[in-house]
Amino acid sequence: MTHTAFGKRLRAPGAGRSNALHAGAWWLWALGLATAASRTTNPLLLGLLVGVAGYVVAARRTDAPWARSYGAFVKLGLAVIAIRLVFAVFLGSPIPGSHTLFTMPELPLPDWAQGVRIGGRVTAEGMVFALYEGLKLATLLICVGAANALANPARLLKSLPSALYEVGVAVVVAMTFAPNMVSDVVRMRAARRLRGRPTGGIKAVLQIGLPVLEGALERSVATAAAMDARGYGRTAQVPKAVRRTTSTLTVGGLLGVCAGSYTLLAAEGAAFGLPVLAAGLAAALTGLWLGGRRSVRTRYRPDRWGVRAWLVSGSGAAVAALMIWAGSYDAGALHPGVVPLTAPEFPLWPAASVLLGLLPAFVAPLPNLPKESG
Repeated sequence: MTHTAFGKRLRAPGAGRSNALHAGAWWLWALGLATAASRTTNPLLLGLLVGVAGYVVAARRTDAPWARSYGAFVKLGLAVIAIRLVFAVFLGSPIPGSHTLFTMPELPLPDWAQGVRIGGRVTAEGMVFALYEGLKLATLLICVGAANALANPARLLKSLPSALYEVGVAVVVAMTFAPNMVSDVVRMRAARRLRGRPTGGIKAVLQIGLPVLEGALERSVATAAAMDARGYGRTAQVPKAVRRTTSTLTVGGLLGVCAGSYTLLAAEGAAFGLPVLAAGLAAALTGLWLGGRRSVRTRYRPDRWGVRAWLVSGSGAAVAALMIWAGSYDAGALHPGVVPLTAPEFPLWPAASVLLGLLPAFVAPLPNLPKESG
């Protein structure tokens, strides 16, 4: 095989019905990046995670309505940072500091409210700590926004286990509401701009907000009603013992997954978090498999989990695993100190692990975008 032929085989093909990337792979990739973001407060690494997510979204998102939601999540992340800083100014910070930026009038509080203050001294250490924490939460939101922009909600719902078909209608409403709302905002702002009406300011927001919320909810409910009319969620009769076993395994497994995930995202707890997560995941999968026996619904052209889906999801899992491992031997680089104030370092190996998240930009199928004329 020549070098040119080998390069053509590695080149990402155009996305089609037969080779479309599984929507779950995008969510696993994004959750891996979000897990990595939860393990650090280093602004350099968090900025790198945001850059990786943004580059993949720019390279692989389509022109579908849900693909436009990424910008809304970025703006939401910026708003979270601003709100966190405002809270640090008016409500204080748990971090003591010696570098006073300014002092605000402090509101006296009763004795039972000790430890809480409104106003007072605002320090540079407290503001930097608030900035780090707000940036971490904003990065988590942006990673979730990347999954929303890349994964087709309908195809993701189509891939749900059979045991979850009964809640599929509610899932459709929840997952299509935000993309439809973003699409309506873009459409209404363009219409107002063509009519010569302002698109910014509080008055314009109030005039656009209600129709946007109403239209997005109506379209989501219409989609759910169409699914219900087609028999979505129809179930068959199974023995009572099987139903009880299924419910016990599913609920217990999901609780184990939540507990294991929480311990993994915490600063300490990865040692016993992994066994709890694995046991909960095994129980939940067993319950879902038993619950699938109730479903009498067939799938038309089910999405296949191919090699490219493994590469995309594996890259996110690798970023998360390497970041967790880096926290065990170089915690100081992942969590720069604020007392005393020090400039954050740029750890090379954690940064290199974050760059593994760029793999979907090269292996995922290329979106079929309309060609511009002229």
